[in-house]
Amino acid sequence: MRYFIEIAYNGGNYFGWQRQPEQISVQQVLEETLSTLLREELKITGAGRTDAGVHSKQLFAHFDFDEIENSEDLVFRLNSFLPKDISVKNIFEVKDDAHARFDAVEREYEYIISLEKDPFSQDFAFQINNKPDVDLMNKAAEKLLNHKDFQCFSRSKTDVKTYNCTIIKASWEAKNNRLIFTIAADRFLRNMVRAIVGTLLDVGYGKTSLEEFQKILNSKSREEAGASAPAHGLYLTKVIYPDNIKL
Repeated sequence: MRYFIEIAYNGGNYFGWQRQPEQISVQQVLEETLSTLLREELKITGAGRTDAGVHSKQLFAHFDFDEIENSEDLVFRLNSFLPKDISVKNIFEVKDDAHARFDAVEREYEYIISLEKDPFSQDFAFQINNKPDVDLMNKAAEKLLNHKDFQCFSRSKTDVKTYNCTIIKASWEAKNNRLIFTIAADRFLRNMVRAIVGTLLDVGYGKTSLEEFQKILNSKSREEAGASAPAHGLYLTKVIYPDNIKL
């Protein structure tokens, strides 16, 4: 039987979601805890991989197991054994061929910027001193909706077959001394959101014009885009699947 597990985590103590040879990852901690409680060595496959230090409010992964008699009890036990910065929200059975990564039709991220020095959010928001021009950043963000190839925002030496992504939402909102960037797409490249945020901030500070931003999109060169924004301001907030994957 195949199961989906829904989790959330504070990524500050981990080198991303995916297992690393000599570094601790969220996937490793979850696999080891799940294997211990179910008394069987299990492998889990996530909807995607977040970079080191990036947080997730919702991420799904799948694993195979004979039968889970009481999923609510397993959720309770997992949360009792997992460290405080990883939480299991739900476990449910899906079709045998359902895939946490390949069946996802939409993913959404938020990037949070604090416009004031806040000791209570320093690990969860990028703190800046001067407010950028949000209207200009939104005008630049609109250009993302009409573009397909995002190689200019992809980490170099990434093993992907295509750099094409369909972005369906990209906008900034100013709220309570914070700037919140929301972006949703069918897929994302490695480091893509942080590179977009850093480049949009260059637009907001007048370092990059709207015309230059378009040239960056067309360049397919990571060197032309701005520096990546820090990881701790980024959150994977939503992963959407078609209803027919559930039993």
